[in-house]
Amino acid sequence: MNLKDLTDRYVAVWSEPDADRRRAAIRELWADDAVHVLQAPLELREAAAGLGFDRLVLEARGHDELESRVTRAYQEFVAPGTFVFQAAGAAERLREVVKFRWEMVPRAGGDPAGAGLEFLVLGPDGRIVGDYQFIEG
Repeated sequence: MNLKDLTDRYVAVWSEPDADRRRAAIRELWADDAVHVLQAPLELREAAAGLGFDRLVLEARGHDELESRVTRAYQEFVAPGTFVFQAAGAAERLREVVKFRWEMVPRAGGDPAGAGLEFLVLGPDGRIVGDYQFIEG
């Protein structure tokens, strides 16, 4: 498996403007019952703590929920023409786990406005079964 190809396809799906191509890419990348788990941004974790919750984890499971999650991120960050997502640095693989970083950069250029660390757990067919995302900035 080519890690650069995997991470490029993964990052590209978050910036895909065509809903049908985005849906197809999600089904190619993730297994049917895959899970995407997001460590909530600090401000949400702090708000949850203020309500008495000691942790806040956001989760999307299965293609429909994944499509909703990816589409929402696209609509908020990419569709207005403000940002694009890109891989940052080289990916690493240890058995079935792939680790890489990504950035959300202004479409017009400049410093990243956001960044994250991704851990993908691959199934026997090479599709993602577990997707763990940490927002780093």
